[in-house]
Amino acid sequence: MRLAELNVGYALYPLDDPRMAGFMDNLDKLNALAERSQGYVWRMKSDSGNATDLAVPGDEDMISNMSVWENIESLGDYVFNTIHAKFYEKRPAWFENMTRHHFVMWWIEDDHIPTLEEAMQRLAHLQEHGSSEHAFGWDAVDMAKYRQCKIAAE
Repeated sequence: MRLAELNVGYALYPLDDPRMAGFMDNLDKLNALAERSQGYVWRMKSDSGNATDLAVPGDEDMISNMSVWENIESLGDYVFNTIHAKFYEKRPAWFENMTRHHFVMWWIEDDHIPTLEEAMQRLAHLQEHGSSEHAFGWDAVDMAKYRQCKIAAE
């Protein structure tokens, strides 16, 4: 089994707005880092190389990213123990505050590539039922191993 994850959000400004440059100008670097990370398997992307221009079913204003990892530890290391963590901390400058779950994980067969429709169904299940075997968030993970960020302060 492998781990799939989906993260969604609403940008505060159009993606080509200068106020989004700190996010948009670093997508290629963050995506390349993910692809070089231990445990990385796959990520959703369009011909542009990222997923910001892929329509989310039923919500044209939402942007998303989705990826597959060998395990939770690999995803957690990338999210919390690389330069990605610094961008994660800055998300309030670029994205609306989500009042519902905006991130979901679930287990998939090794040869399965999830669809965005499937991922949105998992997110809806998490929003309705909370973390379960079907769909879960970081609240269902032992976060102690990620609390001490390994990246150097800039």
